Amino acid sequence: EDIPIGLLVASIGFALGVIFGTTAQSTNFCTMGAISDIIFIGSWNRFRAWILSISIALLLSQLMHFNSVINLNNSIYLSPNFSWVGAIIGGLMFGFGMTLAGGCGNRILVRIGAGNLKSLITFIFLGLFAYMTLRGLLGPLRQEFELLTVVDLKQSGLKSQSIFEVLGIIINIREGLAEVLIASTISVLLIIFCMTSRSFRSSHKDLSAGLIIGILIALGWFTTGVIGKDEFDPTPLSSFTFVAPIGEAIQYLMTFTGSTVDFGIASVGGVLFGSFITAKIRGEFRIESFSTQKDLINHIFGAALMGVGGVLALGCTIGQGISGLSTLATSSFIAYLSIIIGCRIALKYLEEESFIGLFKSS
Repeated sequence: EDIPIGLLVASIGFALGVIFGTTAQSTNFCTMGAISDIIFIGSWNRFRAWILSISIALLLSQLMHFNSVINLNNSIYLSPNFSWVGAIIGGLMFGFGMTLAGGCGNRILVRIGAGNLKSLITFIFLGLFAYMTLRGLLGPLRQEFELLTVVDLKQSGLKSQSIFEVLGIIINIREGLAEVLIASTISVLLIIFCMTSRSFRSSHKDLSAGLIIGILIALGWFTTGVIGKDEFDPTPLSSFTFVAPIGEAIQYLMTFTGSTVDFGIASVGGVLFGSFITAKIRGEFRIESFSTQKDLINHIFGAALMGVGGVLALGCTIGQGISGLSTLATSSFIAYLSIIIGCRIALKYLEEESFIGLFKSS
């Protein structure tokens, strides 16, 4: 008997998630850590790993798109509904929140697998607030916010929010070869930025992290877009992201008999399992809990900001910061920069230990 396509996609999502979790645990891949490394110790290695993952994901995803293997226009990132305000506000909220909580959605999962109870609390509150914003108590407010701020690009004659479409207003970009060349050029320039650093070239763990995670993002698109292709029950085109799927995973755990596992939910489980196995094998598994009351409050508040902000921004440092950027969606660039700015503000806030000190120092 054939395996249902939805179950097959979820199974592959779990397997890819295991590789993701294993990679993140063994290489210490962390987007928040990448930003803090630059600020506090002047190291760009982890940030370059992040950039390398973007460049690899971008190159492979765009090649699949232009060869009609997948159609990235079907992803949420390229919707003609341009939520630029949501990308800014949500990105700032997510960036600030992930810093308070000690990591983004992906990092939370990896740390849970390694025995961190603080991240378990963060996971619960992030998922709760994400789901509240999607379909719960905060849902109506989100819908009103979107009605006021979302720009319908179709009214301007644009089919999507791809940078090709947006730039096409200013300069004439022909569909096809020109788009391939632009996407390839962006990818190559990002790779050059990474590989010009001797320190990064000699850091095998950062190199491998960038390569593997970039490939995994592309495989996520392939899994949902090709393997999940079904005329009767098509799988929504998606790749790795860790905000809404965390909320959906919590709901799935509570309503197992009435729910269906999908790529996102399965990938969450895969990352947890992969990081757990890797931490146990490497002797890195250890139970860690909150040291102070303030630490607990920071994690809960940060998780809430990530849950709400991640939904408004349509993703996290992985969802918008790699998967979204691989589609070359305009809002992904805005969200990516906003997350980095939010993280930078939060790092300064934690350093000054107050908002008053933050404004004084600025």
